[in-house]
Amino acid sequence: MEDDSEPKQSSWAYLPDVCLRHVFHWLDDRDRSRAALVCKKWSCAMHSGSLWRCRTITFYGQPSRARTLEFQSALWYTKKFGKYLKHLEIKLSNPYNTPFIKKFQVIMRGLLSHLDKCNSHLVSLSIKYLELDCLIWKNVVRAQFIKNLAAFLKRMSNQLDYLNLKGARITLEEGCELLNSLSSLTNRSFISEINIEDFFSLHLSVYSSALFHQTMSKFHRLTILTFNYNCISDELLDILRERSSHSLCTLNIKCHIHDPHGQVVSGMSWANLAKRAPKLNVNFFFERVMKHDHLARILLEEIPVRSISLRSCYFSDPDWTMRPTLTNLLPAYWHGLQKLTLELNNDHELLDNELLQLILSCKRLLFLKVWAFLSVSFMERLLQNRAERKCILTTIKVRIYTAQDDSTEEERLLADIYRKFKYLIDSELNYFVITYPMV
Repeated sequence: MEDDSEPKQSSWAYLPDVCLRHVFHWLDDRDRSRAALVCKKWSCAMHSGSLWRCRTITFYGQPSRARTLEFQSALWYTKKFGKYLKHLEIKLSNPYNTPFIKKFQVIMRGLLSHLDKCNSHLVSLSIKYLELDCLIWKNVVRAQFIKNLAAFLKRMSNQLDYLNLKGARITLEEGCELLNSLSSLTNRSFISEINIEDFFSLHLSVYSSALFHQTMSKFHRLTILTFNYNCISDELLDILRERSSHSLCTLNIKCHIHDPHGQVVSGMSWANLAKRAPKLNVNFFFERVMKHDHLARILLEEIPVRSISLRSCYFSDPDWTMRPTLTNLLPAYWHGLQKLTLELNNDHELLDNELLQLILSCKRLLFLKVWAFLSVSFMERLLQNRAERKCILTTIKVRIYTAQDDSTEEERLLADIYRKFKYLIDSELNYFVITYPMV
């Protein structure tokens, strides 16, 4: 007869530690703390360093009680397990007044000071959209924050591999001070990835700054660099060629209408860089920079372009036409272009034929996203060419603008096209096409 006096152990009690840690990995802080109260084994799993390598802390400008508790928990656990931290992301959500910014600065000072004392593993730091040029950043608070961050970057410079300060909107001198902090111990930095998109304040001609060139010359192992076109010059391209050509793989370049982009950069500088950095791919993101003469000065045929995004952000300007760009500029990249994004308000010109011809000429084009005034028949022609293997697209995302309130007929035609090419779409494509009234 079996003795049932002993309580049976749950199968969870025999779960290997590695599996238990994997389960804990998917829990938030609150559930982890509750799970740690179950037994000693679960408590030990809770304190495993592998669970605390990544942290995201969000500072809420207008917090609810739940968000306040979430923030306090994230901050407390970051400090408690800070010695294990490898990836730290700081987010500012809707900062709205100076007292909030002051509180943020004080908390960040304490957090960075704590990590400096206990952490020797941090390889990734992201603090995006600081917008230090906003009025809520009073001069004293701003200066203290930059001083604290620069000191932290200096102390972590021998271990950081990734830094993201996108959207800092900082002065040229302050920006170079922060970047120089990464190389202040050895006068050279071996960080591999930097995101300084919108890092500098608007309207700055960074490309003409000797201080910026001197700062960038200290980076010797860049793999991925994300920045604005107002930083690019022949001097910068020469620096990248001399210092990082052995490692450089990707340049992500944003060109915004409010950033200076009238500098002359020679095709030879691009060609020399591409020759020394054979793995290099360049991705361009244009925001409201649509005029052909502006684009022609930037999109030189010597650039190894992999991706182009052109966005007019719903603005319509009769002074620019897209046709010359589609027929004269972009075909120069037929051998390397893999991703094309067009968001245009082209209500003054039809581009069906020119766009289709461009797609067919780009032999490596895999991704297409188009928001524009197009005829529905464009989609049928595109899919027919894809079915005949005249292009190799794997992703097609199209928003067909229409000037009419009622798009019932267009939707019916799109449904017919989908049924006609259903097998191709379902088996080979990431496909999403809709109509969108622009009235």
